[in-house]
Amino acid sequence: MGTTIEFRSAGDAMSGYLAEPPAGKANGRGLVVIQEWWGLVPHIIDVAERFAAEGYLVIAPDLWRGERTTKPDEATRLFMALDVSRAEKDVRGAIATLAERGAVGPVGVIGFCMGGQLALLSATTGGDRVGAAVDFYGIHPKVKPDFRQLSCPVLGLFGEDDSSVDPEAVHRLADEIRAAGGRIDTAIYPGAGHAFFNDSRPEAYNEEAAADAWNKTLAFLAANLGG
Repeated sequence: MGTTIEFRSAGDAMSGYLAEPPAGKANGRGLVVIQEWWGLVPHIIDVAERFAAEGYLVIAPDLWRGERTTKPDEATRLFMALDVSRAEKDVRGAIATLAERGAVGPVGVIGFCMGGQLALLSATTGGDRVGAAVDFYGIHPKVKPDFRQLSCPVLGLFGEDDSSVDPEAVHRLADEIRAAGGRIDTAIYPGAGHAFFNDSRPEAYNEEAAADAWNKTLAFLAANLGG
C-alpha cells in the first residue's frame, strides 16, 4: 500500500497519496492521478494503487487539502470554488515530485470529472514534462485549456448518456484540439453515464465501459510513455 506524503506546490506545502509499484515490476514511469470533486477519497486512492500495480510510480495530489465529502451539495461548493491557478500549480508540484522520486522521462496525467479537465490543462502548461493525458469525462466551467500549447497526445473517455458532457460536447472538444494541431483519440460508451469508471458509486458505475476504458488507458500510456 502507498502512503501520504508532503511536497511543494509553488513554494507551499501540500500533501498527496503516493503509490509505488511492487518490487521488480517498476517500469520507471510516473503518473499523476487527479481527483473528482469529492476530494482525495478512497476511490481515487484505489485507482492510484491499480496503476502502481501496473508498474507506475503514482501520486494523487490532495487538491482540497484534506476536505472530502460524499454529499453532492458540498462537492458542488468545492467544485465551484476551485482555484484553477493553484490547482495547476499543485499538479506541477506533483509532476516535479515524481521526478525527484525517480520517475524517468515525461509523466502521464490522468483525471476524472473535474480532474479530467485539469489533466487537459496540465497537458497545455506542463511542456515536455507531460507525455500523455487521459481525460475521463472531464468538465469544469472555469478550466479553459489553451490547446495551442498542448504538449502531448490525449485520450478522452466519455459516456454516451452523460448529461454533463454529452457526445456533442465531446466532438467539439476533439475538433478544438485537432484545429489547434493536437492529437486526441476518443471513446464514447453506449449506455454509460457520467462517472462510469467509479466503482464506488453503483448508480453510476458501468462495468463493461470501465473495463474497456482501463485497457485503452493502459495501452495509451504504454504507447506514449514507454517503459
